[in-house]
Amino acid sequence: MLSVKFSADEVQQLGYWRYHHPEPRVQRKYEMLWLKSQGLPHGEIARLAGVNRRTVQRVLKEFLEGGLERVEENRYQGSPSELNSHAESVKASFEKQPPATIAEARHRIEKLTGIVRSETQVRAFLKRIGMRRLKLGGVPGKVDEDKQKEQREFLEHRLEPALDEAERGERKIFSSMPSTLCMDRFSAMFGLS
Repeated sequence: MLSVKFSADEVQQLGYWRYHHPEPRVQRKYEMLWLKSQGLPHGEIARLAGVNRRTVQRVLKEFLEGGLERVEENRYQGSPSELNSHAESVKASFEKQPPATIAEARHRIEKLTGIVRSETQVRAFLKRIGMRRLKLGGVPGKVDEDKQKEQREFLEHRLEPALDEAERGERKIFSSMPSTLCMDRFSAMFGLS
């Protein structure tokens, strides 16, 4: 078991940075050191921090070698994606003929590179190489003939006669959202054209 002594200032810093450090991996290291400063054994620290005992020992050794500055070093690099080496060819292919969906992009990437990835991974890869999804509006469907007939009847038998009466001064028309036809008629009636 490593013997580690903490100053009062270090304990205060550990208590603060275990919650406020911007990097989650460093937060976890500060949490382990803070638990150690409270006198807990390595097994209990490992259980509470959700790591194994070897990780606790490694973090304590980092602290002994270089203090809090060494603990703050985050040497995690992640693993590079195999798709990165194919980024230019995929981007060129997609710029020439953009995929309609992520599923299609996934399929085409598999055909181009032989690499199979999930849709989530493909989405992240496309974002990394600077591609983005374009949102397009839908094309409205055609109105069925019955509805068109109903609209024509309303126009000819109800709206037009009412607008004619309004022009002659026999009726007043109030509308919160007049149609373009109504607007045209109102404009003509009041010389707004």
